[in-house]
Amino acid sequence: MITGYVLGESLRPGAVFAPHGLRIRKVERTDVSGIATAGQPVLWTLVEWEAEDEDAAGPIAEALADALEPDLGWYADFTVGDERVVVFAGKVFRYRRGDAAGRAEAVAYGRAVGTPEHQLDWKE
Repeated sequence: MITGYVLGESLRPGAVFAPHGLRIRKVERTDVSGIATAGQPVLWTLVEWEAEDEDAAGPIAEALADALEPDLGWYADFTVGDERVVVFAGKVFRYRRGDAAGRAEAVAYGRAVGTPEHQLDWKE
C-alpha cells in the first residue's frame, strides 16, 4: 500500500496528476497563515491519496515530479513499505525510513530549491 498527499497549490498551472490506480482518501482546506512564507498562499488544499500496487511508486513519483511547481521549493511525499519517497519538481528521493543520510540529502536539496526550513518536516 502506498499512502501520500499533494497540496493542490503545489501543482504548476496546467499540470495533471492522475496516475493509474490512485484513490483519493480525503481533500481538506487548511489555513496555514502561521507557516506560509512570502509567495505562498495562506490557504492550502491537502489531497490525501492511496494506491494498492507498490510497484506504482516509481510512476507516481515521476508523475509528481512532472506536475509540481518548481518555484518556492514545493514538494510532496509518500510512503511505500518501509521507504519514504520525497518528490520535488524534476527530482525524486527514495530512502528507507530512518535513514538519516537519505533524509539529509532530500532536506539539503529542498533548502537549495527554496523550501522554507520549517516546511522540511515530513514524517518518517
